[in-house]
Order: sequence, then structure tokens, then C-alpha cells
Amino acid sequence: MNIKPIHSKADYNAALARVDALLEAMPGSLDADSLNADELEVLAVLIDHYEGNIDQIGLMEPDPIGALACFMEQHGL
Repeated sequence: MNIKPIHSKADYNAALARVDALLEAMPGSLDADSLNADELEVLAVLIDHYEGNIDQIGLMEPDPIGALACFMEQHGL
């Protein structure tokens, strides 16, 4: 199990990919054991926390066009 915090969109996408792999694991395969059930649970918590932060603060990625539009609107341009 190699779990790390989700700090970026790339980390988020990697966590989602790992969840998909765990959910698609065939019964009896290495990815279907109880250890990976724990991994799935921890990843679900991390993903939920990351998604909650996105909702809370809006866009996580910088939006230069939006920032420029806001600046122009504030200055009557």
C-alpha cells in the first residue's frame, strides 16, 4: 500500500485511477485482498477530503483569464 496525501489534480487523478484498479480487481487476485480493501477505504476518505476542499475554495487551479476579467471589471475597463 503506497498512499500519500492528495495535493494536486495529478495526485487526485492518480488516486482515482488506483480506486478504479482496486474496484476492477478479480476476486482472488492480489488486488482483491483485505489489505487493499483498507487501501480503498483510505483513498475514498482522501478523495472526499480533496473534493470537499475544491467545493469550499472554488477552483484549485489558477485562472489567469478570470483574474484579468475580474480586475478589468473592478477598474471599469
